[in-house]
Amino acid sequence: MVGVSAFPCSEDVLPDSVTLIPLPDVAEQLGMVVTRVHQMLRDHQIIAVRRNGVAGVPKEFFDSDGAVAKHLTGLITVMRDSKYTDEEILEWVYKDDETLPGRPIDAIHGPLAREVLRRAAADPF
Repeated sequence: MVGVSAFPCSEDVLPDSVTLIPLPDVAEQLGMVVTRVHQMLRDHQIIAVRRNGVAGVPKEFFDSDGAVAKHLTGLITVMRDSKYTDEEILEWVYKDDETLPGRPIDAIHGPLAREVLRRAAADPF
């Protein structure tokens, strides 16, 4: 049985160039206790990756003001509802897509956010 304090943490399938923010720093940035960040992970609002033994959240999951990107949670929900694993979600959002152009993770911060959600709902792979 998994303890209440356990939280999901994905395998690190991200490029080394992706900056991860450690969970205590995420909590500080969001103005909450770290256990609330753990709950956000359990609720699949964000995804954490374990790199070199440290759990962190990709920097691009946040807007410039430090809040969780507006469309990120919806994107995760749509993809999880389609039975994609956290690793598959991470791979898809960080994969270059010349038709966007760029990566879906970058597009969710701008006017193409709804297009990213539409594509994720249609069939990302």
